[in-house]
Amino acid sequence: MACNEGMLLADTLQNMPEYIDHIVVVDDCSTDHTPEIVKKFQAKDHRILSIRHEKSLGEGAAIRTGYIWCRDHGADIAVVMNGTSHMDPGDLPGLLNPVVDNHADYTKGNRLITGEAWRKIPHIRYIGNSILTLFTKFVSGYWHVTDSQSAYTAINRKALHLIPLETIYPGYGVQNDILVTLNIYNMRVMDIPVNPFYGTGEKERIGIPRIIYSFSILLVRLFFRRMFQKYVIRDFHPLIFFYALGFFVMLLDIPIIIRLFVQWKITGFIPTINALTILFCTFTSLQLILFAMLFDMEANKELKGNDYTHTR
Repeated sequence: MACNEGMLLADTLQNMPEYIDHIVVVDDCSTDHTPEIVKKFQAKDHRILSIRHEKSLGEGAAIRTGYIWCRDHGADIAVVMNGTSHMDPGDLPGLLNPVVDNHADYTKGNRLITGEAWRKIPHIRYIGNSILTLFTKFVSGYWHVTDSQSAYTAINRKALHLIPLETIYPGYGVQNDILVTLNIYNMRVMDIPVNPFYGTGEKERIGIPRIIYSFSILLVRLFFRRMFQKYVIRDFHPLIFFYALGFFVMLLDIPIIIRLFVQWKITGFIPTINALTILFCTFTSLQLILFAMLFDMEANKELKGNDYTHTR
């Protein structure tokens, strides 16, 4: 996928390994010389195909377009790489081998696992990614997955044909949406260590304050979609009751806290019974939610994929 990556796309294309059968460049309405770069490489490499969006649709829409092409043309494995030279083609075997050997349905690069991550990745991205990873574990049900925002991924034919590709989230947050969808369909996901490449000339396009609100709404929506689709529609699970009661008691606690605060401001006195009620509601809600999380971990433990490094 590429959008105005004329400066960096050439490095990506010229370093593609020979064992890749097709290279599909999804041009998300670039306004620079990206199309000319693609045409130049097409003349030298018959594997390269270009699909252009007539208007910019976002990262998720570009991945969706590429996945649909791979699905419709019978690809065995589809790998996502961006055109910013952040992804080392040398890491491809690590992503491909577990999928080829049927140890996982979906592999994703993990940039945070290496000791070089903090030094190589811009600190604001590292911290933001770590926070999103924490919430994505809870939302997606893949408690073993780290670096949730990594787009360097490989997916097998089974998953390509099973998940509804046309409904993939079109913007930033697509990785979270894909993980939730994979979990609903019980696909095995495995993290693979990859080298983070930064400082290659890419312009920062992510406005952190601008996406906080939209991303928060997306994660909440994805969580409830997974709960409903996986634990109500497909296979009813009692953890739904634990989550529901936990959130209900937590919400019940809020007006009590507000009333207590107002009373304290007016009288300067906090009734013991009110304080005990707040503590009871708080600890009860936390216990219920923690039990639900444990049930969720247990229900998804088989989706971790096999320990590939010890089966070679």
